[in-house]
Amino acid sequence: MSTSISIKELKELDPSSYQIVDIRDAVEISHGAIPGALVMKTEEIETSDAIDRSKKTIICCSRGRFSVAAAEELQEKGWDAVSLEGGYIAWLMDVMSAPEEQDKAADVEKSLPQKNSKKSIWSKFTKAINTYELVKPGDKIAVCISGGKDSMLMAKCFQELKLHNKFDFEVKFVVMDPGYSPENRKVIEDNAKSLHIPITIFETDIFDSVYHVENSPCYLCARMRRGHLYHFAQQLGCNKIALGHHYDDVIETILMGMLYGAQVQTMMPKLHSIHFEGMELIRPMYLIREDDIKHWRDYNDLHFIQCACKFTDTCSTCGGENTSKRVEVKNLIRQLKETNPFVESNIFKSVENVNLSTVIAYKQGGVKHHFLDDYDKVEKKEEALGSKQKKKFVFCIQNQKIVKKIRKC
Repeated sequence: MSTSISIKELKELDPSSYQIVDIRDAVEISHGAIPGALVMKTEEIETSDAIDRSKKTIICCSRGRFSVAAAEELQEKGWDAVSLEGGYIAWLMDVMSAPEEQDKAADVEKSLPQKNSKKSIWSKFTKAINTYELVKPGDKIAVCISGGKDSMLMAKCFQELKLHNKFDFEVKFVVMDPGYSPENRKVIEDNAKSLHIPITIFETDIFDSVYHVENSPCYLCARMRRGHLYHFAQQLGCNKIALGHHYDDVIETILMGMLYGAQVQTMMPKLHSIHFEGMELIRPMYLIREDDIKHWRDYNDLHFIQCACKFTDTCSTCGGENTSKRVEVKNLIRQLKETNPFVESNIFKSVENVNLSTVIAYKQGGVKHHFLDDYDKVEKKEEALGSKQKKKFVFCIQNQKIVKKIRKC
């Protein structure tokens, strides 16, 4: 029995004769999945009540590597199971080759500017722009596109903003290829073409550089990518780069810092670059919920990639320690929300309401400040203030007595 099935062979099967089981992790699936696929871990397949043993079981992973071992193990136990050749990426490539996928720009643009809705993606995008002063007259912004749903939506929002802007600014849509597989790069290019986003692609060898790094390769990759983006944007004459981090990224980062980093900090809506003078980083998606982005993606029947890392299925760099922590925090927030519907907004607002007089220590400008540094000074101020308040209180009492005597007269 063959251990795999191609996309072509899959399309020839009667849909009622098989079931697709997606064994990718939650983060990957959140960026896109095959409609109708059952989602579960490999070890859950044999005991799942959702599985119909009378049907062929088709195992799907990102690129058809991990799924082979899973299918072979099930076959040895008598299952009619096969691996989907090329995995989700192969399915995605086939879907995007369909004629109806070639031009979606008009429909996507119509779905954005619901100006009467305060909860719409467009209103939250413009609110972040105005609240945090992210775009100013004369700006030239490099809108950085990774190929995922967040950055593609950001690009469309910037195009809409250009149509309605009250002042002059420029945008460049930039894609950095850090060593994408040919399939992933084609998905990015096809999506940009379908959505009428005029991208400029430049290439680096970042993936090759971090491939053999054992400790925190994802962190190193992210730092290197940002440095290359700053450098290329500067060459284009830009003064800002725009990244697609959203509201959920912000609150997850706050909790991750507390639970795993022993620090209170947040992902800022904008930053001055330390190493590239005159450059800023802005996050216009700062107030947009990830569920709203997913709804936009699904409503418009769009399909995107996740990390686009060429070795996602073969190493721990993607889906590694940092990703698993983020998934843990996502699940924690989801659990807390069951008993407290305001938990997400409370986490977000917690870094807007920091009272420095009620924290043990904090850092500012690289200098650590401890509450004991000014503790005695504060006590003397409080004593002085208390003395003034006491005199004021006595004065008020005396005045009240005088008023009472006058009234008796």
